Amino acid sequence: MEEKKLKFVIRPAKEEEWENAMGLAWRTFLRFEAPVYSKEGVESFLDFISDSTLKRMFRIGRYKLFVALEEETIVGLISLRECNHISLLFVDEKHHKQGIGRQLIRYAAQYLVAQVQVSDCTVNAAPYAVGFYHRVGFRDVRPEETKDGICYTPMILQLNSSI
Repeated sequence: MEEKKLKFVIRPAKEEEWENAMGLAWRTFLRFEAPVYSKEGVESFLDFISDSTLKRMFRIGRYKLFVALEEETIVGLISLRECNHISLLFVDEKHHKQGIGRQLIRYAAQYLVAQVQVSDCTVNAAPYAVGFYHRVGFRDVRPEETKDGICYTPMILQLNSSI
């Protein structure tokens, strides 16, 4: 049986792609995360992705955003803050279960090892994503927490492990 060839490329996001990337994050959040969040949590997430300071940090290179593209369409994204913390990881619903999330993690891990020279990566995994993060090698640091209406499980990945 022939393996399906993945038709996407991952690279650093361009400034003009910011709005489309955040739009993908918002649509995906609404579909998979918002149903289990309080109104406060949904508003907190929207405030975060629409914050002009966050966009400014991206522009000056202090908030890393990488995108997965199928042709010219953003189908996934991963962002890093505080050097080694995954801030956002979203894959368009139509592209779930195609390896894009795993490849985004791998890309970010390679970036962190080569460019930032750190040995681990952290994430505050949303309830919908906990299973995915476990499958790619993350382990829980503490039980689920809630802050500003956002539920998450703090996790860590040792970057010398294979993803």
